[in-house]
Amino acid sequence: MVPGRGAIAGVVVSMTILVGCSGSTDDSGSTDDAKTTTTATAELPPNQVAGVDLPADAVGKAIGQLDELAGSLMESSRIPGMAVAVVHGGKTVYAKGFGVREAGAPDKVDADTVFQLASVSKSLAATVVANQVGTDAIEWTTPVVANLPSFALADPATTAQLTIGDLFAHRSGLPDHAGDRLEDLGYDQAAIFDKLRLEPLDPFRITYHYTNFGFTAGAESVAAAAGKDWAQLSADALYTPLGMRDTSSRFDDFLARPNHAVGHVNIDGDWVARYVRDPDPQSPAGGASSSVNDMARWLTMLLGDGTAGATTIAPAEALLPAVTPQIVSSPPTSPTARAGSYGYGFNASVSSAGRTTTSHSGAFSLGAATNFVVIPSADVAIVALTNAAPLGIPETLTAEFADLVQFGEVREDWRGLYREAFASVNAPEGELSGKPAPANPAPAQPLPTYEGTYDSAYWGPATIVATDTGLRLTIGPEQRTYQLRHWDGDTFAFDLSGENAPPGSVTSARFDDGRLTIDYFDESGLGTFTRTS
Repeated sequence: MVPGRGAIAGVVVSMTILVGCSGSTDDSGSTDDAKTTTTATAELPPNQVAGVDLPADAVGKAIGQLDELAGSLMESSRIPGMAVAVVHGGKTVYAKGFGVREAGAPDKVDADTVFQLASVSKSLAATVVANQVGTDAIEWTTPVVANLPSFALADPATTAQLTIGDLFAHRSGLPDHAGDRLEDLGYDQAAIFDKLRLEPLDPFRITYHYTNFGFTAGAESVAAAAGKDWAQLSADALYTPLGMRDTSSRFDDFLARPNHAVGHVNIDGDWVARYVRDPDPQSPAGGASSSVNDMARWLTMLLGDGTAGATTIAPAEALLPAVTPQIVSSPPTSPTARAGSYGYGFNASVSSAGRTTTSHSGAFSLGAATNFVVIPSADVAIVALTNAAPLGIPETLTAEFADLVQFGEVREDWRGLYREAFASVNAPEGELSGKPAPANPAPAQPLPTYEGTYDSAYWGPATIVATDTGLRLTIGPEQRTYQLRHWDGDTFAFDLSGENAPPGSVTSARFDDGRLTIDYFDESGLGTFTRTS
């Protein structure tokens, strides 16, 4: 889920439905989980009864192994830094940093180090909306156009019916990650919203496609109703009341924190701080930053059904729709498989022990990976934040912790499962990636033949210029420039890099009778540019 790569959300949804954890502590940190669970079962309705009792002192013993688990993951992955926190019994019972904020620098990660959250921002955003629902400012069913009248999708009937909840549940019908590559080219939020009306739609409310900018539009409609920008609304409704002093939904605030973690990508086996990811255009979906100490305050509130101590962020009835299923996000692949579901900004699943869980992952290909898991029936939650491109490290840690809490041992090979899952997530984009150039390519036409401006209503103008080194493509508001190399006939290739194009990505650019089609930009059939000059 990510901002970031489109496949990450699906991987995390399908994997987290296997995760279950539970347990409770008294004020001293000790537990009597097995006894508590057995006693409480008779008092619960059938749909709240878990299928597996907890080991004695489940949470305490699991916490006792977190240092070793986190340390071994740091060693095997060699990621620069990670921070972890666990909430239980209404308080933070574990909060620790591992590694460094920047590779090669001495500054250590601690529990107050601020990380970019990527798509974990969605769950914070859903809490902000639940707060506004609780004040009667809006409802989850409020039409988006009621407060964001300029927003439109391709179908007028869908536009008129589209609610905040529809966009927070990714059930608008927009294609997966619609608009993300526009952001990569430098388009701002308003321009991306405007272009979403050109996207082809799948069936409304019965199709799940993870969309950062659809989600963002829903949040911006809530901010408009409040008369504030999103970052300010988030601070007023959530961060300030909970004392989350190092949390923000504004990128400049993240950069200004003295104790913040720098993003890293893996280059030839080394973790390198090469890129800076500014997610402000999709702030509600991926632009928050926080520390594990702050996230623990938020998790305490979630486990309290909207209340932490004397502070109520949202009434339980306003928060409940966010953390419970609103659409099937990961359909079963066999009669024996459990489905994965999505609420409003949360994954909502059932574990192998029959316990409901809420969770979310976040990932920036340019250098962040995050995850949290909440088990309401056990009053326990864990969050892990890292400053490295996604490998499944935070998901592995939370899954192993969940196994320890639930079963007293790690029962699945989470390291192998997530390693395999994220290998495909990090695969290069573009149809020519990994392919050798033709041995005997057909010749191209004289390069000046291809020169000109090619326009697209969705992507904007693309300019082709012949230079001494070949064709050069310039595209987007930031005038991104790519060097094209001949591939075969009227087909050229060029390398891509960025949030949605990992290293090694190679796409094709085909010229045909006054048209230019770029494979990387053609996911929704919108990748053809028509020559205008």
